Amino acid sequence: MLCFILHALIVVILTLLTQIGGVVYLITLAVVRALRIRRFPAKLALFLLLYAGATVVANLTAPTFGRVPLSCVADAGDPLVIRSPIYCALNRNYVTPELSDLARALATHMDKQFPGTVTVALDANFPFVNGFPLLPHLSHADGKKLDFAYYYKDADGAFLNGATRSPIGYFAFEEPAAGDELPCAGRHDWLTTRWDFDALQPLFPAYRIEEQRTAAAVAWLTTEGAARFGLQKIFIEPHIKNALGITDAHVRFQGCRAARHDDHIHIQVE
Repeated sequence: MLCFILHALIVVILTLLTQIGGVVYLITLAVVRALRIRRFPAKLALFLLLYAGATVVANLTAPTFGRVPLSCVADAGDPLVIRSPIYCALNRNYVTPELSDLARALATHMDKQFPGTVTVALDANFPFVNGFPLLPHLSHADGKKLDFAYYYKDADGAFLNGATRSPIGYFAFEEPAAGDELPCAGRHDWLTTRWDFDALQPLFPAYRIEEQRTAAAVAWLTTEGAARFGLQKIFIEPHIKNALGITDAHVRFQGCRAARHDDHIHIQVE
C-alpha cells in the first residue's frame, strides 16, 4: 500500500510539473516490470529516455491542439530567447500561434529600436488541454498567456542585455519606495500566491529595471500588440506602472491573490 501511495504521489507531482511526466512515469513502470529491470540507475535512465521522446512528440503534436513551442535553442542574433532550458524541459514553453507571432514581433521591434537588444521570455503554457494549471500561475492554462522578463541595467546604469536578476527570471522583486502605491497593504490573505520571498532578496544582484526599454516594450504592446495581435491585458505592479509613466488601460493590476508582478511582465491575448 505504501508503495502504491508513493507511485501515485510521484505521478501527481510529475503531472503538475510537466503535464506529460506522470504518463511517462506510468509507462516506465510498465516497461520496468515487463523487462524485469531492478537497478535504479537503469530505471532512471529509462524514464529520462522515454520523457525525452515524449517531449519531442509533444513538440510535434501540440500544433494539432492549437499551440506551438517557443524554442529554447536561440541562434546568434535571435532577438527572442527563453530565459532557461528548464522551461522547455518542463514543457512550459507553449503558446498559441498568435501569441508566438506577437512575442517575435515585440522582440524584432525592440531589436530595431534598440539595436542588439534581446527580449527574454519566461513561463508560457503546457502543450495540451485548456484549463490545465501551470502552477503557481493562476491563469496560464489556455496557451494565451506569456511572461516576459523586465529589461535590466546594473548599479551604474549600464544596460544588461539578456540578463535577469534571478537565474529563472522570477522572485527577484523591485521593491516599492516610500510613498508608492501599495494596493495590497494591510491584507493577510491565507489563500494566495503573492509571496514576498524576503529571505531570497539579498541573494540577487543589485540590478534595476531599465526604464527606457521596458517603457518602449509596453508602449508597443499596448498599441501594435493590441491592434495587430489581439493583446488583451498586461499585468504590472502599480508602483512600476507609475514609475514608468504608463497610463494605458491594457495595463492592469493582477489582484492581491496572484503572484507579484514586479519581477516580470504578464501578457495575454484574446
